[in-house]
Amino acid sequence: MEEIDKQGRNLSTTVWTQLDRKAGAITELTIRQLRNRISTWVVLGVGVLLISLLLIFYIDSIREEFEPVDNDGDSEDWDNDGYPLGQERIYGTSDYDESNFPGSTEYIYQGDVDWNDQPRNHYGNHTWFSAWGYFTPTWVDTETENPFFWDGDWIDWNLEPIICEDAGLSDDPFEAFDWGSLSRNYCLYENGTYVMFGAIFIGEGDFFVEPGWNTEWGYLTESFFVEKHPKSMYIDEDDIDWDGSEISSSQGFDDDGDCLKEDYIDESSPNDDNRNGIYCDVQWTYDLNGNLVSIRADDNVDEDPDDSLLIGESSHRTFIIGTGKIAFVMILGLFLPLFLALGLVRDESENGTLHYLLSKPIHRGEFILYRLLGYLAIVVSYIVILTFIIAFITSIIGPGESIIRLSDYPVWLGISLSTILVLTAYGSVFNTVGLVLPRYGVYLCILFGIWEFLMGLFTITIPNSSITMLSISHWAIQIIDATVMIAWSDTITLQQKSDAFGLETGISFFWHPPVHTLGTGSPFIALIISVVFILVFSVSMILIGQLIFRKKEIM
Repeated sequence: MEEIDKQGRNLSTTVWTQLDRKAGAITELTIRQLRNRISTWVVLGVGVLLISLLLIFYIDSIREEFEPVDNDGDSEDWDNDGYPLGQERIYGTSDYDESNFPGSTEYIYQGDVDWNDQPRNHYGNHTWFSAWGYFTPTWVDTETENPFFWDGDWIDWNLEPIICEDAGLSDDPFEAFDWGSLSRNYCLYENGTYVMFGAIFIGEGDFFVEPGWNTEWGYLTESFFVEKHPKSMYIDEDDIDWDGSEISSSQGFDDDGDCLKEDYIDESSPNDDNRNGIYCDVQWTYDLNGNLVSIRADDNVDEDPDDSLLIGESSHRTFIIGTGKIAFVMILGLFLPLFLALGLVRDESENGTLHYLLSKPIHRGEFILYRLLGYLAIVVSYIVILTFIIAFITSIIGPGESIIRLSDYPVWLGISLSTILVLTAYGSVFNTVGLVLPRYGVYLCILFGIWEFLMGLFTITIPNSSITMLSISHWAIQIIDATVMIAWSDTITLQQKSDAFGLETGISFFWHPPVHTLGTGSPFIALIISVVFILVFSVSMILIGQLIFRKKEIM
């Protein structure tokens, strides 16, 4: 019995212990070699520098005092008359002419003679507008300045009048009238009658409208004083009104009144742009599973929300998502294996040390696996430490009332997982390419890296694109999208708010709900599918590399 136990222990020692020793030896050798290379530290240092620059940018943006944004632009004063655009809209005046402002003179329409109306004569004391015909004046106002900023047909009485007879317009002025030759829009007969060619003026008298033409008249109101509103009154003045209910319903309220227009001189009706039968509201639509589908706001409703509450949180999440996808997955995920994994076996062959390593009782396939394990030991440790540092810093200084944003850590965990998986996949690919094409494999790897980078960009912008599914970066980005949806379940709401109310947060660009959910909409399904796909791809490339290495003649 003791003899059998002794043989069993010896068998265990000769099989499993030796296997562990071989794995440990090759893995440790790989770690030592990578650690002693200057190129390794240069690549890792560049990665640290990249993340440090992003952190500096983030910290600088957080430390700056947040300035509210005028999302609807109604605090602007384009004509510098002291009245902001929002106040000008209330009084129906223009913000592009300093002479037209709240309380300034306004033209009020009274009547007109159209091109075929009868009779063609009208007598009165009016402001004549777009006048075409013959005016016999009782008096003419030569003092009032042009109140119509947008129309240059106002008669300047300070200029010397043109005599109709001298201009050749005595017989039939409307037939003989030449638009290019007459420097005035009127002429004066010697008998004191004016011929008006679309002129605007103030005067009392008899006006005969030329057949085929029209003339309008009205009066100018007296100006009055209107106190100027401060610009701050029109910033963040119409916040998002949502009661938090996750059912399809009418929400929103026109806080600043620019949709209802109850106190506006403009008498136009309030709008129902979302066509839900309710004026000046916001329609929130959810599906049967309680997922937000769309937010459709009527024009000028909740259009200028409190940016500090929404943009701050959205921008923080955008930074994390963008950093995870571009900096970690698409840059570090490609450059680290390109410099560290491409020569795992190739360099040993070129240095002449491969014969020595394979002279040990080790299978060639195992050798490749253990070399990759050594490479992964370096890059995985690097990524985990890097993500923890940036996660810790951003979770402390990020927006929110809590000391540490614990909800950020699952997202960073997903970013770390996604990056480790692409490092495994790209490492296995580049190592295999290095075996097949020792001399020119680097060029093929660079082309492959460009492809993956472009597919990553396409996945960010067009997540439903079919061609991106042929890339590893697509599935890695899907992992981040799924993790975000799990950790920050209200991200869809933030995204919909940003789109519906015109907030430039970037979250709609960098994040989209995961695509590969098998029709369930579940981020967990998308996460599992993406992880499995990358793992299967990585294992396949390792097996291909092992198969090639077994048949490869070592020079």
